[in-house]
Amino acid sequence: MAASCVTKVELTVSCENLLDKDVGSKSDPLCVLLMDTSGNQWFEVDRTERVKNCLSPKFAKKFVVDYYFEVVQKLRFGIYDIDNKTIDISDDDFLGEFECSLGQIVSSSKLTRPLMLKNKKPAGKGTITISAEEIKDNRVVNFEMEARKLDNKDFFGKSDPYLEFYRQTETGWQLAHRTEVVKNNLNPCWRPFKIPLRSLCAGDMEKPIKVECYDYDSDGSHDLIGIFETNMKRLQEASRTTPVRWSSITKEYTFLDYIMGGCQINFTVGIDFTGSNGDPKSPDSLHYISPQGVNEYLSAIWSVGLVVQDYDSDKMFPAFGFGAQIPPSWQVSHEFPLNFNPANPFCAGVEGVVEAYRMCLPQVKLYGPTNFAPIINHVARFALQALQQNTASQYYVLLIITDGVITDMDQTRGAIVAASRLPMSIIIVGVGKADFTDMEILDGDDGRLKSIKGEPAVRDIVQFVPFRKFQNAPKEELARCVLAEVPGQVVTFFNMMKLLPPKPNTPVDSPNGPPQN
Repeated sequence: MAASCVTKVELTVSCENLLDKDVGSKSDPLCVLLMDTSGNQWFEVDRTERVKNCLSPKFAKKFVVDYYFEVVQKLRFGIYDIDNKTIDISDDDFLGEFECSLGQIVSSSKLTRPLMLKNKKPAGKGTITISAEEIKDNRVVNFEMEARKLDNKDFFGKSDPYLEFYRQTETGWQLAHRTEVVKNNLNPCWRPFKIPLRSLCAGDMEKPIKVECYDYDSDGSHDLIGIFETNMKRLQEASRTTPVRWSSITKEYTFLDYIMGGCQINFTVGIDFTGSNGDPKSPDSLHYISPQGVNEYLSAIWSVGLVVQDYDSDKMFPAFGFGAQIPPSWQVSHEFPLNFNPANPFCAGVEGVVEAYRMCLPQVKLYGPTNFAPIINHVARFALQALQQNTASQYYVLLIITDGVITDMDQTRGAIVAASRLPMSIIIVGVGKADFTDMEILDGDDGRLKSIKGEPAVRDIVQFVPFRKFQNAPKEELARCVLAEVPGQVVTFFNMMKLLPPKPNTPVDSPNGPPQN
């Protein structure tokens, strides 16, 4: 199944101090963008115009690329001096190139780097600057709707009305929103709701909008009560005395607004060192490191870590173990730093996490039980501190890799429910052949997770996948699956808390002009 494109990003490129390859005049540069998302299979995305006689060009043509948070999208910007009319650039002078990921660009929002030659040496003093902007209309329509003296369609009792909003498309009317049903009421007042302006009228304030009112019937034979057509311009002019109670158009920030506005994604790893993994020296053990230097734990760390690291500027990741007896006292611990340094549990990059895991493995005794709550509560303490800054500056992603059945289920459910009110998400990767039914309960996709006291999570923050599902898939596939929900979780949380990106000058205006209030 093809993934639906989340977001489009526009990249603007300029260069300074390019090499001069033309005799008697200056280079005529052009920029070619290549992309690789599946390991050394580069394809050309697009190219800019050629700028004549210029060593510090500002290219007018923008690159528009589809952006996926959950994939490492490698980009290569190649600069060429074009002296002929052929499409092929192999016969043109090469002025330098720069490679990075799209994640690095959007998390910097503007990136300036030296251009390199093919032999990895600097291309003179040449630099490239790339800035990113999300292409969007992020205006949202806030509705408060009520109706008066509706027709009664029910023989016993009164109508059970609900509304459907339709946008006009080239092929007809398309449903944009359906309200809840108000039971047994001919003068209903629906709960306030939001519809993105692009879903309602593609941002066009005069485009027709159709509203249909139905009487709900449980057998699906809903009766039409009435229809009206309008547009956003008329709705905005409507006063409080008309049947339509109108609120306003506001903006909702997107994931990239937060990232480009300075929000850091903090990545923490928790690794299961319980006895059920098996003796790490035995090839049957889930902690056994093969001669090729891999096991399922390491594969999960690499896959998820390589994506998330682009969104953390210092790339220092805390890494913990749980369920082992640790030196020197050999007490069981459920949140010990892999580097055995509680004051500084940070590892430098994904490589540092992998190295700490390899060093830690022979020094601990695998034991039990399998308790998740301590490590969830550990990260939650940092998330709570970040929340007190009253800005969307920090979000925490906890990756827990485990081989099996969870022991402290009640405490873990309570910890997740509490964490759902904090800027954090939890990814659980199940390794080995265990029965992971309990994990599916924590992943609230089938309904809202509740604590033992019945308190529901305010949002779904857990994503669980069994590693065995990805054993024969490309290595990027695990990250694609477990990280796909993170941008939505980030946006839901910060919008729910009404927190703004740290840098207020984030360009959030839509291409269709300023928001109408």
